[in-house]
Amino acid sequence: MLLGFAVYSLIGVCLGFMLGVGCALAVMYSIFMGGYRAALGDMELQDKPTRWNEELAKVEKVKAKKDRL
Repeated sequence: MLLGFAVYSLIGVCLGFMLGVGCALAVMYSIFMGGYRAALGDMELQDKPTRWNEELAKVEKVKAKKDRL
């Protein structure tokens, strides 16, 4: 009787873990793709948002630092 409970518990934990991780990955993927689409939309704008310019300046600063090394 105890062996049956252990087997079913193990199956439940495995299924729960797989479904939980799968759902978390699906949510992270949808958030990533939403941000990617927004970035592509911002890239096509004539007047870029201020955050775009700030992040671009950060990227150029890091790139310049790597070029000096």
